[in-house]
Amino acid sequence: MQIFTTSAAPCHDGITNKNIMEQKLFIYNTLSRRKELFEPLHAPNVGMYVCGPTVYGDPHLGHARPAITFDILFRYLKHLGYKVRYVRNITDVGHLEHDADDGDDKIAKKARLEQLEPMEVAQYYTNRYHSAMEALNVLPPSIEPHATGHIIEQEQLVKQILDNGFAYVSNGSVYFDIAKYNAKYHYGVLSGRNLDDIINASRQLDGVGEKHNQADFALWKKAQPEHIMRWPSPWSDGFPGWHCECTAMGRKYLGSNFDIHGGGLDLVFPHHECEIAQAVASQGDQMVKYWMHNNMITINGQKMGKSLGNFITLEQFFTGNHPSLDKAYSPMTIRFFILSAHYRGTVDFSNEALQASEKGLEKLMNGIAALKRIKPAAECDEQTKKTVTELRQKCYDAMNDDLATPQVISHLFEACSVINKLVDHKATICADCLKELTETMHLFTFDLLGLRDDRSGSSSEREEAYGKVVDMVLDLRAKAKAAKDWATSDRIRDELATAGFEVKDTKDGATWTLNK
Repeated sequence: MQIFTTSAAPCHDGITNKNIMEQKLFIYNTLSRRKELFEPLHAPNVGMYVCGPTVYGDPHLGHARPAITFDILFRYLKHLGYKVRYVRNITDVGHLEHDADDGDDKIAKKARLEQLEPMEVAQYYTNRYHSAMEALNVLPPSIEPHATGHIIEQEQLVKQILDNGFAYVSNGSVYFDIAKYNAKYHYGVLSGRNLDDIINASRQLDGVGEKHNQADFALWKKAQPEHIMRWPSPWSDGFPGWHCECTAMGRKYLGSNFDIHGGGLDLVFPHHECEIAQAVASQGDQMVKYWMHNNMITINGQKMGKSLGNFITLEQFFTGNHPSLDKAYSPMTIRFFILSAHYRGTVDFSNEALQASEKGLEKLMNGIAALKRIKPAAECDEQTKKTVTELRQKCYDAMNDDLATPQVISHLFEACSVINKLVDHKATICADCLKELTETMHLFTFDLLGLRDDRSGSSSEREEAYGKVVDMVLDLRAKAKAAKDWATSDRIRDELATAGFEVKDTKDGATWTLNK
């Protein structure tokens, strides 16, 4: 879908701040099940909350996808001129195994197994998560609240829901009364489920003896004697239900109504459905305007995740230390792999797909590096001018169409083909267009897609020096050819080929590419 059409601008015209502010972003709202024009509640301010990790193990590929998806949104909104407050939480209490209301807390269980204090476990894996995010070039959020640091806010939320008659106390625990809520509002607006379906699906839950209804979910759980993580409350010494934290912390830092709530598609039900119910039950209206969800990473067609035991940690990808991996893959290869599919589509892991991403990233980085070797001409040829003048808006159009990053990458690849022609002297470009092309490639590749050139020795200074040396060697070869010293000319070409450089002779001189 093309949101905009654009005509070719004059060769010397650039994109102004006015052009940037005029971009109209459409995002898919899970709540309405359609793409909607993004219109913040309090422009230019944007409030965005994204569900972060439960920190009881190493981050895996499934954690990378929401982090990168909403990093793209964060970068793009800021680029469009919005002042974004991005909140991404750390779940360090209350998330029980199998997302249930009874059983072991995921962090407490890990702490028992490793004979550690639970906060020791949470801190260790939070640090590991941060390191992985930094490697993937994911920007840190504006605020990163921890569930354990907001017990009071969660207790206040529970009190509000109780006071409004949508919860009940049972044996020291507090449960949300879905039937009462559903009679006044509607439970299931996000997931599209009706209450009968939910009840039938929840019959296997343990602990239904405490509940009025099998589908009721815990707002506060009374801690059993063996439970390590507990806090005092009016109902019992216990801990908050998993769903409470995001509602309480989102409201604390973004207000009772904010713009965007994001997370993985697996959170639509029950987590985000419960969040909506909690917000409406406590304050009388919905808290969030746009709900956004990234799809899953699959392996052999099955969701990749800790609970299924089929996950590959990010560190294993970076080191290649996993039986499913043919080799190590760089953080930027992983990022490129995730961006090569639309965030709402599934991505199936395979070595073939990752190796294709590796080659695609290399192609893009080589294209951008080659820009420095292009000498501008007096004017552009028509095709080059057309490509360059349309490129920026084409990339904007893709971003505006629900963050269509695969299309952005496709447009950047088209530009790389033009760059290769310019390097091979098969096309010409003027100085203004070369500047526009360079700026556009850098803007979308580095600033908005968040890619980096992490190849060994690939700093701009080294690239430039490296190119100058190769050009000097080719100049010596040109002099040898002019002097009819074919032996020296051929030797230089062959030595460069051995080192991985492909030399092409054109009517305007020799060009080179590095094939290693």
